[in-house]
Amino acid sequence: MALRCHYVVLGVERTATDDELKKAYRKQALLWHPDRNLDSREEAEARFKELQGAHAVLADPHERSWYDQHRDAILRGGSGVAGDAADGSESADPASHLWFYFTAAAYSG
Repeated sequence: MALRCHYVVLGVERTATDDELKKAYRKQALLWHPDRNLDSREEAEARFKELQGAHAVLADPHERSWYDQHRDAILRGGSGVAGDAADGSESADPASHLWFYFTAAAYSG
């Protein structure tokens, strides 16, 4: 599954309040919970995992602020860190390429 914007995953605007985020998360969680989607369990598990990750980031004010500042670079496939190879520049630090492995999208099982 391709990396999607956390706001799109939750179905809210970027200006959403904490209460709006919480309501949207609960609504989507009920819709995509794997126990409620037995006929398409794999898709439901992937969506639910994506939903949980999006909520975890947007519910924390510091994480949300960082995500908002680096959103475009992350969605292009980069890490949001200056010098990431996805933004066209060469990175001298090989550890900067590890960011991908800290997202749920990196793992399928």
